[in-house]
Amino acid sequence: MTERADDDVNVADLDFQTFVQFAEERAAELEPGLDVEAMRFVLTLTRAASTVVYDLESSVHRPAGWSWAGFRLVFVLWMAGPLEARIAAKLSGNSRQATSTLANTLERRGILERLPDPADGRSVLFRLTEAGIEAIQGVYADHNRREQLWASVLTAEEREAATRIVAKLLTAAPGLDVRRRHD
Repeated sequence: MTERADDDVNVADLDFQTFVQFAEERAAELEPGLDVEAMRFVLTLTRAASTVVYDLESSVHRPAGWSWAGFRLVFVLWMAGPLEARIAAKLSGNSRQATSTLANTLERRGILERLPDPADGRSVLFRLTEAGIEAIQGVYADHNRREQLWASVLTAEEREAATRIVAKLLTAAPGLDVRRRHD
């Protein structure tokens, strides 16, 4: 396998940003008429999101003994209190199956407990245990310090604009013909 995409560029020498520039030019050559601006936007957005998630997971959550998905579920329960399993899945951005699997692990670790839903005997509520609340409180301060680090490269106005733009994408998703994990 070659490290050269063509005679002029050694792709092994590219970083992500220069790869995006290279990919824009290359895609336009390979498939004339592509919307390379849309490609650049989505490549950059997904790389930024995965970079931030990786940083949070590897520097905060894995050392604390949980996954990114596990953190999201525990965070939702910490913020909202006991929730029906399907709602916890939706709010945490996990599939129902992944949420059930995560709940099994978190329950074994004493972080979460399942309770019968008093309003619907067929449903199960997830609730953090006291140990779970202590765990998320201990981890979230470190998590928030990483959030502050990432946010610090932007001005308050840029953070507000970026948040508004990303929220606009999320708000538009139900009206687009796109696949989503949750409603």
